[in-house]
Amino acid sequence: MNYILFDGPFRNNLLPFTYTRPVADIRVGILTIREKWETFLNTTTTTVTEDYLSDKYPMVEMDENIMINASFLPNLELVEMVLNLQNNQAIFKDEDVIAFYTKEAQDNIDFNTFEAIEFEDDCLKIENTWDIFSKNADAIQEDFNLITKNRKSQPIPATVNTLNTENIFIEKGAKLNFVTLNASSGPIYIGKNAEIMEGTVVRGPLALCESATLKLATKIYGATTVGPHSKVGGEVNNSVIFGYSNKGHDGFLGNSVLGEWCNLGADTNNSNLKNNYAEVRLWDYKTEGFAKTGLQFCGLMMGDHSKCGINTMFNTGTVVGVSANIFGSGFPRNFVPSFSWGGSSGFTTYLTKKAFEVAKVVMERRKIDFTDQDKQILEHVFEETKKFRRN
Repeated sequence: MNYILFDGPFRNNLLPFTYTRPVADIRVGILTIREKWETFLNTTTTTVTEDYLSDKYPMVEMDENIMINASFLPNLELVEMVLNLQNNQAIFKDEDVIAFYTKEAQDNIDFNTFEAIEFEDDCLKIENTWDIFSKNADAIQEDFNLITKNRKSQPIPATVNTLNTENIFIEKGAKLNFVTLNASSGPIYIGKNAEIMEGTVVRGPLALCESATLKLATKIYGATTVGPHSKVGGEVNNSVIFGYSNKGHDGFLGNSVLGEWCNLGADTNNSNLKNNYAEVRLWDYKTEGFAKTGLQFCGLMMGDHSKCGINTMFNTGTVVGVSANIFGSGFPRNFVPSFSWGGSSGFTTYLTKKAFEVAKVVMERRKIDFTDQDKQILEHVFEETKKFRRN
């Protein structure tokens, strides 16, 4: 069977992260949503996404296809229903379609002609940016159960202080000594070739992905994911950091999400709680205004390739778009459009020529090419987000 993950109706709710990737490639828990589905299904998947992303994330359509809404995270019950789908059957959760089996071209789908099957069990759904961190504890636990089942952890070094060792899993090549791992409140997963430097204290759940690093005396607590090849120092609470991003120094990051290729300068701090303890509002790209989150704790949402200088301060509920460069004293406003250059005193447009030069250098340091596809995606984002920049 051919499985295709589609963005679904929540794609725009997940901006700025979906400016540069399909919904399926958002990381929450240990794995990306795509990796979760592929592990359960034991096969590869392709993607239906925005036209400008389709060269990098193409769709392969065959005579028979099962389409899956990438906002829904798989579990055993849901996957069993997907595997048992027959032609012209669709699985729904309330009003949302989760998956359907079709032999027709995708632009001809009429769900009124489908047999509707209701999924009545619980499953995780990522429909807003803040779901990425607020549902991360459950996502880490589910991924931990999935990828460690019937496997044996590498031995925990004698210098490591632990609580609930059965809830700790260490992959081959990982390095850690003279650290404290408390897995009594959730699992701790340490990926292949990851490193935890001396003096670090972790209270799970934690997903430290492949080749990621926790630097000297880092403090991690509350359902945190550090994506592949990312580096983290200082204090982090309940945050998700996608791959190849750095928060390498002291400073606080809480209830936040960072995309790929981000960098936070030394002593960058974000607020995750308003002084009056009021509900946090976040910039909504659909309404082009600030929307309620229902959350008291909500920090920073930062899109791919964005960076900030040393001592940067972010207000509660700040949204930073793609490829922004923020620096200087004071608090920048709590919505920074993509390709903005500046800080609290104001922003100018960060021209693509300069932004691409930086992206190329940053990616080359990790031995990854800044491709023409990457360039074209960012050029599209630059044009699409012009209306948000004031200059």
